[in-house]
Order: sequence, then structure tokens, then C-alpha cells
Amino acid sequence: MKLELDIQPIQSWAPHKDRPLIISGPCSAESEEQLISTGKQLKDIGIDVLRAGIWKPRTRPNSFEGFGEKALPWLQAAKKELGLPVTIEVAKPQHIELALKHDVDILWIGARTTVNPFNVQELADALKGVDIPVMIKNPVNPDLNLWIGAIERIYNAGIRKMAVIHRGFSAFQKTKFRNEPTWQIPIELKTILPNMPIIGDPSHIAGRRDLIQEVSQKSLDLNYDGLMIESHRDPDNAMSDAKQQVTPSTLKNILGGLQTRISRGEANDVVFINQLEELRKQIDNIDRELIENLKTRMNLVEQACEYKLQNNVTIFQVERWNDIFRSRSEWAKKMNLKEDFVSEIYKLIHVESIRSQTEVMVKRETVTK
Repeated sequence: MKLELDIQPIQSWAPHKDRPLIISGPCSAESEEQLISTGKQLKDIGIDVLRAGIWKPRTRPNSFEGFGEKALPWLQAAKKELGLPVTIEVAKPQHIELALKHDVDILWIGARTTVNPFNVQELADALKGVDIPVMIKNPVNPDLNLWIGAIERIYNAGIRKMAVIHRGFSAFQKTKFRNEPTWQIPIELKTILPNMPIIGDPSHIAGRRDLIQEVSQKSLDLNYDGLMIESHRDPDNAMSDAKQQVTPSTLKNILGGLQTRISRGEANDVVFINQLEELRKQIDNIDRELIENLKTRMNLVEQACEYKLQNNVTIFQVERWNDIFRSRSEWAKKMNLKEDFVSEIYKLIHVESIRSQTEVMVKRETVTK
């Protein structure tokens, strides 16, 4: 499925050099002096857009939630002094109205707002007749349809200068990331909306300074159009999200260490293209064999199910599942494959095997009746 949306190129509303767009600034605007001081350092290293949190939706009450309307003149002053476009998060129609009054250039909708279609629709209604770029963060939970729905609501309001921000997703299991990147979701979004710019948010995915470079490089390797990285002149003493902010000098080092790769459409080396196509043909052949083997496996699962039913044995055999889960991980280790990767594959296969056997059982019971 592809959606044909008339989205304007990112260069038309956020001009930047011949490299990915770089948005940076403090998690929260704490004072006019702090914002301008940090902004000056960021301008010196060549960022394109200055960001700052004005309204900060927090998980729990009594946390610092930003200075709100009071901070908007600070952002206005920073824009005037630095000559940089500025962007903030908006969560209510009143936020949009105030942002426009204070010359904010770009708006973004946060993850906690994107998750609620009612809230997004209220923002969309407030944006009708307004010509301003809007960036939409992925919803907190890993739901691609919610993300697309938010995009469609803002698009239907007449906004054509758009981008999405990938900031990661909440996960039940703890990982090294603050928000699990779940890269396949933004990749799927890009296949549905090929002309939608994607901005990576390494700060919120990582949650830690030492992981920002890794996440930034992964974002660029996936051909993202830009990065939003939080930077503070004194991150250890920041009023919010101190652990994920970096100093402007550290940001300079991070950006300097990133490698920007050309996209497939820009590659014009004939030898490279031919070799890549040959490798892809081999991958396609192997994938076809994998699918054929999966089909054969499922046929055997159904035969085993029939045999279980004939002998009045339950479908799910925990000892068998434990043996499969253990042995396949061991096979993966011997072949230098990541055990977690293979384990996840077999979890999916197991779910489908149970579903298939249940279907066989239902069909048999229907026939006997």
C-alpha cells in the first residue's frame, strides 16, 4: 500500500547544506540567557534549526513541565539574535496560536499527543488555513496506523510542509535504549509514504549520551533526512532529561564522526550497481527457498497435529517447545548468528504453528459434528 500525499521537499521549508538537516537545542528553554548562549555555540558548529521545549508533557506530576508561554519571547529573541529558524512542540490549539504570535518557524507534535487521535484532530482543526511546517513524532506505542492517522489528519488540514520524527517506542522489556527504536516501523512508513521526510531523534531513542552517536549513524544509514539532537551548554545541570543531552562541543564531535552514505538512486557506478543487483538476486533466491521450507514445515506441523488428535494429545507440548527454543539457539551460536535474532524468529514460527494446529482441530471438530 502506498499513499500519494503532496508533501513538499524538506529543503523548501528547512534549507540546509548538502547533508542531513540538523536540529538541535536544549530539551527545555530555562532562561533567555541559557537559550541564546547555547544557541550561539550551536550556530558556530553549523546546526540548521534551533529547538527548545516550552511545554513539556511529563509522565508524572510535580516534574518540571517547562516555562510555557513565558519562554516564547526567549525563543523569539534567540531567533532574532542568531538568525536561525526555531521549532517547538505543541500539544494544544492554544499552543499553536501562541507559537504563531511569537514567530515560531516550525512546529512538532510529540509522541504523547500523536497517540491520541482526538488531540491530533484538535491540532489539525487549529492548523486549517495556516502555512507552517509541522513535524509529527511517532506515537509512544509501536502502532504504525496511529502514526499514519496523525499524518493524514494534519495533511487534511492543508499542511503540505511536513516531516515525521522517529523517537523510538515504549517497550515492555528493558533494553539499553530509553525508547526501543523498532527500526522496521519507520522503514514501513517510508514504503507507504516514499516522499515523507524522516528525522531521527537519537536523544529520545538513546536516553544516554554515549549511545547518541550509534543511533545517529544508524539513522543516516537508513537514509533519514535529518537528526534532532538535544544539546545544552551545561547538560549535567539541565532541568529536564539531563542524561540524554550533550554539550555543543560534544555534538560537534558526534556530527564530525558520522558517515553520510549515498542513496541507491544516487549511485551511478556501473560496476557497483551490477554487483549489487547480483547479490540481490542471490538474496531473492534464498528468500524463496526459505519460504518454500517454511511451507514444508507448516505442512509437517499440521500432520503432527492430526497425529496428536488421533491419540488424544494436547496441541501444545511445553517440553517440545523448550527443546526447539534451546536447540535452535545453539545452532545459531555455532553458525555465528545472533541467538536473540533466531529466538525471535522461532517465537513467531511457534505462534503460527499453534494457530495452524488450532485451525486443524476446529475443522476436524466441525466435520465430526
